[in-house]
Amino acid sequence: MISTGNLIEYLDSGKFLCALVTQVQDKRLLVINQNGREIPLPVARVLSASSEQYSTNQTREEVMDLLKATADKRAALAATFDLEELWQIVSEEEHLTFSPLFLAELILGHQPDDDDLAAFLRAVIADPFYFKYKNQRITAYTPEQATHLQDEFQKQQEKEQLLKDGAFFLHKILEGEPVSSDQWPDKDKCLTWLEDYVLFGNDAQESKLIKNLLKEACLTAPHVGYNILVRAGKWDRDENLSLRRSDQPVDFSDECNVKADSFKEPSAEELLTDTKRKDFRSLNIVTIDGTFTRDYDDALHIERVDNGYLVGIHITDVSYFVSQRDVLFAEAQQRGTSLYFPEGHIPMLPQTLSLGVCSLILGKIRPAISFLVTLSHDGMIMHTSIVPSVIQVKRQLSYREADTLAETDPDLRLMSRVRDLLRKRRVDNGALLLPFPDANIDTRDKDNIQIFLSPMDTPSRSLVSELMILANGVAADFLASRGAPGLFRSQPPPKKRIIEGINNSLQDIALQRRFLSRGELTAHPKPHSGLGLNSYTTITSPIRRFLDLAMQHQISNMIHGKGILFSSEECKSFAGVIQQKLSRANSVRQQRHRYWILRYLEPKVGQKMNALVVGQGSKRVNLLLTDCLFDVDLPPNPYFPVDPGDMVRIRIAKVNPLDNILKVEW
Repeated sequence: MISTGNLIEYLDSGKFLCALVTQVQDKRLLVINQNGREIPLPVARVLSASSEQYSTNQTREEVMDLLKATADKRAALAATFDLEELWQIVSEEEHLTFSPLFLAELILGHQPDDDDLAAFLRAVIADPFYFKYKNQRITAYTPEQATHLQDEFQKQQEKEQLLKDGAFFLHKILEGEPVSSDQWPDKDKCLTWLEDYVLFGNDAQESKLIKNLLKEACLTAPHVGYNILVRAGKWDRDENLSLRRSDQPVDFSDECNVKADSFKEPSAEELLTDTKRKDFRSLNIVTIDGTFTRDYDDALHIERVDNGYLVGIHITDVSYFVSQRDVLFAEAQQRGTSLYFPEGHIPMLPQTLSLGVCSLILGKIRPAISFLVTLSHDGMIMHTSIVPSVIQVKRQLSYREADTLAETDPDLRLMSRVRDLLRKRRVDNGALLLPFPDANIDTRDKDNIQIFLSPMDTPSRSLVSELMILANGVAADFLASRGAPGLFRSQPPPKKRIIEGINNSLQDIALQRRFLSRGELTAHPKPHSGLGLNSYTTITSPIRRFLDLAMQHQISNMIHGKGILFSSEECKSFAGVIQQKLSRANSVRQQRHRYWILRYLEPKVGQKMNALVVGQGSKRVNLLLTDCLFDVDLPPNPYFPVDPGDMVRIRIAKVNPLDNILKVEW
């Protein structure tokens, strides 16, 4: 029972304080504490009370001296208790809850006085590992609890040290000073956590720790984490964050690389042991691709025949190397497609295959799937056949070289004639020709990003495009006519038709693209309105697209007389996976393209640029920046009325590539 004159102890903000009771009021005490403050104190806050009574008639100074001397004595005594030894004794007991007096006497070996008991309580309450004090009882932790608490304490100590060291070294890195792992053993671990935090924010695994680390270092400026990672050499100045945030695979596993490296270039004799495979090495086969292309997956040849033209579209036979049960097939399915960025690309198949044995390299013997199409003089398909073959490319032309030779080279001139016939037939069947210039982004000088526009309807590009559409259409018809399941691309009619025929303005083409219906991927054929075909698949890029590789397997199996390889259910499963993977890849590709466009526009803040008015609504005007073919919107300006087709000048107001911000003004 606490009464006037008792010396008590209580906790205030985690500190032990001694106080003298000057008055007792029901459940509250009036006390003067060792700091000289007179306060009301709830009885429930009292930790210990002396059995001895002290005079309340002392001066304030005398009371404070008494209390401070008592507090110092008890603090010194508390440090002498070996609680671990006591815990080892009592933790073996059946019941682990004791009175403070019992444990104090047990550890002291004699009856404790007021100071002994108060000091013991201080030690127990401050103890993080062995005992818990609650409701005037002391409970010993079990061995499991004690071990867990010690482990957690050790982790906390390490974390506090990590924060202290990390704050120091992050500043060093940001200032451009080299920091080695010997200097900062936690460097790699912390920078990896920082990477996750910059990419995923609060969803990162150690987001709380990294936020505390940056706060400890007083590093709170926007993108400071990004800048640290760049300075540390972990990231490039223009790191592909959209790729890092995605789960798009980048590197190949050792198993994939070992498998890819095991393939050797087959000889013609080896390939022709397949009795179905035709020897087309004597044909004048040519590839036409971009200047920097190295993964050649399609080649062409043409011949005049009595009733028209024989066109050969020869597609590298990746199925010869990669079987449907192969780890490389599963990896290609997981990736879905090769990804191309201005600064490089991520292949669907290891480069040993994509740039090596599967690529239709000049002069090399290669297995192929050849689409042989006989066309009448007016472009009607008279006969088709699909055969496994052996080919050897005789010429390897870039688009630019092919354009230069288009009028003088007999084969190219003939192919151009066929292109015109095929294109006219598709347009007559409702096809939409949407040749949109390609924005080629040159990132070689990171301080001066350049964009060059390349027309997509050059003679050679349109020639290749038309013949690839022909082969893909033939492949789809082959499957459809036999009732075989496949992966068929289709597209409903546009929501609104803007263009007709072949020659349309950039403004009309840009506007028409806004009204296209979403394409579909199904296991059975449906019309493709945009291409003007009754059925369509893609098979012409098996190095670069999983869909094409899967369809090559399906058709190859059938033309070898082995029947249908993939069932309708398997094709439906493929379609679901492909749509998911392509959605991911397209998102990464589009975000990266936007990033580089913003990097190109960044130094142009404050400048005016040409923009084409594509469309106009009540609340927004749709424009196309003609320098980089980038879509922007602005609210209508009542003082500056515009019409679709107008060329205007708009001001670049704000650009921030890392924050994905672009603001333009009239």
